[in-house]
Amino acid sequence: QNLNFTGFRKILKKHDKNLETARGAEWRVAEVEVAPFYTCKKINQLISETEEVVTNELEDGDRQKAMKRLRVPPLGAAQPVPAWTTFRVGLFCGLFIALNVTVILSGVAFIEGPNVWPLVRIYRGGFLLIEFLFLLGINTYGWRQAGVNHVLIFELNPRSNLSHQHLFEIAGFLGVLWCLSLLACIYGKFTYIPMQVNPLILYGFMLLFLINPTKTLYYKSRFWLLKLLFRVFTAPFHKVGFADFWLADQLNSLVVILMDLEYMICFYSFEVQWEDNAGLLANTDNQICYSYSYGVRAVVQCIPAWLRFIQCLRRYRDNKRAFHLVNAGKYSTTFFVVTFAALYSTHKAKNHSDTQVFFYLWIIFYFISSCYTLIWDLKMDWGLFDKNAGENTFLREGIVYPQKAYYYCAIVEDVILRFAWTIQISLTSMQIFPYAGDIISTVFAPLEVFRRFVWNFFRLENEHLNNCGEFRAVRDISVAPLNADDLTLLDQMMDQEDGVRNRRKNKQWKRSQSVSLRRPRLASQSKASDTKVLIEDLANEVNT
Repeated sequence: QNLNFTGFRKILKKHDKNLETARGAEWRVAEVEVAPFYTCKKINQLISETEEVVTNELEDGDRQKAMKRLRVPPLGAAQPVPAWTTFRVGLFCGLFIALNVTVILSGVAFIEGPNVWPLVRIYRGGFLLIEFLFLLGINTYGWRQAGVNHVLIFELNPRSNLSHQHLFEIAGFLGVLWCLSLLACIYGKFTYIPMQVNPLILYGFMLLFLINPTKTLYYKSRFWLLKLLFRVFTAPFHKVGFADFWLADQLNSLVVILMDLEYMICFYSFEVQWEDNAGLLANTDNQICYSYSYGVRAVVQCIPAWLRFIQCLRRYRDNKRAFHLVNAGKYSTTFFVVTFAALYSTHKAKNHSDTQVFFYLWIIFYFISSCYTLIWDLKMDWGLFDKNAGENTFLREGIVYPQKAYYYCAIVEDVILRFAWTIQISLTSMQIFPYAGDIISTVFAPLEVFRRFVWNFFRLENEHLNNCGEFRAVRDISVAPLNADDLTLLDQMMDQEDGVRNRRKNKQWKRSQSVSLRRPRLASQSKASDTKVLIEDLANEVNT
């Protein structure tokens, strides 16, 4: 109420000053100061009653605690981070770097075995998860600095959500455990502990950390993640929100983690040699767990795409928008890619004559899928290549991040990594060196996580700038968080002669960070009679 009234007062004051008249002030007294939106004080009564209830019922009469509990923190400081947390972030990250160097040197010096790949495949998924958490922390920091309100978009609790330092702390802590577990495997022959036990301890601890029922170790955030995972895997049975399909998109980039988890379960079920202390380095020439021969691996590889596919179908059922079906078609191409890859692999192992047919079909559908997803990334997810971009060539009219180079570099990066599979297939099919497929997969898996990290920046930005829709938040949000100094500065600018620029006088002038947060006009708002009745009802309520 006060903000709207202040806006009217400032605008009319500027009007009277520029036109040298008093009609604006007279109109304000006659129309604005008696308008229901300003005279109605019911909201103040509700605020007072809420404060009184919280003070007396929840905080035993302590008004200071009650006000602290009710106060919603600003975007830039959603959850204060103590200095001890910052210290732990530095400690864990420093240890992780030092231990990584130790792992590399120890691996070169002490790993002896006919096949190192079971060890790599089992520990690769843990590293990708740690990388993802660390990069998500950078995402969170970047969103806060740019003013992208991820707290509102993900519908997080503004009083209790993980900051970038908390994510860095979790990633660093898990990274230290990952390195220690890997070192325990490398030095297993000196400790007389079978190296097969170490991965089970590591991933068992990670699982317990996630499902820990006690209200410790970021309980609310872990519970939010578990609830979100449940919604993702039960997508057809309820409406899909932004956080639901965002997490499913992350799983599409983390599919290697799911495949390595499937490999680990299969390996410990059928191939592990418990009598050998170096069981993770044993000869596994007759392995079946890393092949498509028994079908489960192909199914696991399709799970993330299937989740997004059914989410798109559910969203089409809810709002009947055809582009959801087009999006579902994008994820359906993954099914063909995986199917023909599995057929090519199994037929090649058995020297069938139709191997090349499946190989060419695999290449064709991989190319179609890459083009499909690339166009959707740039045009739909990021909103780029807008015809009304103006001076933001090939971008969009409104951009949040300060440098246009960020967007152009992201476009190039997305194109390169979307088609990086061509290098993998080329090296694998030519068999230039042994285990080429494993080596390329191990290198490209972290790059795919990095691609998703870049994607997150611009996907959230696009959601922020177009924050209206049936599956999105509908509250208006600012491009950058305002503090008391900003409000004071704006108030002073309104009182200055040249404090505000008239855009109509210079149409060429545009702010590089201008955005459009217009709400769609509702059907009820398009009728003047409905608006008139609403105002009259509100006025009657004030009079009574």
